[in-house]
Amino acid sequence: MAIPSFLTELRSFVGTRPLWLSGVGAVIRDEQGRVLLNRRSDTGRWSIVGGILDPGEQPADGLVREVFEETGLVVEPEALTSVTVSPMLSYPNGDQAQYLELTFRCRRVSGEARVNDEESLEVAWFAPGELPDLDDSNRYRLEVALAGKAEAVFSFTPLTGDPA
Repeated sequence: MAIPSFLTELRSFVGTRPLWLSGVGAVIRDEQGRVLLNRRSDTGRWSIVGGILDPGEQPADGLVREVFEETGLVVEPEALTSVTVSPMLSYPNGDQAQYLELTFRCRRVSGEARVNDEESLEVAWFAPGELPDLDDSNRYRLEVALAGKAEAVFSFTPLTGDPA
């Protein structure tokens, strides 16, 4: 699986130690209301389409780039639907990472969905009631995006007492 060049350089210094990275995910619906998912080549699991932001990249711009790179679709982000934190992930090569996940609801502008790079084994449209097996993080972000709320969802634990 290809990783951004900045991450390859960073890994040369930190090895496989856990990294905190910014990621974006796209919930894309077609005219029939189906959702586009990709089956990832690194895990073999179905997932919402997305990836890692480059340093300094605006999240919506990075999302559009990632969707095009992975699926050949041009999309337009319509709404930020959730801000979440992934579980700690361990990759087959030993790398560990945790992601700040910014998930957007998007509309397709042009293109036909296809596997467009080595990061996906396949891409397919699914009716919301006929989704393949998804991990908890992907399922939650997808459900939130499909709920269509006007504001983004996030978790918050209020402080009790003096934080100092």
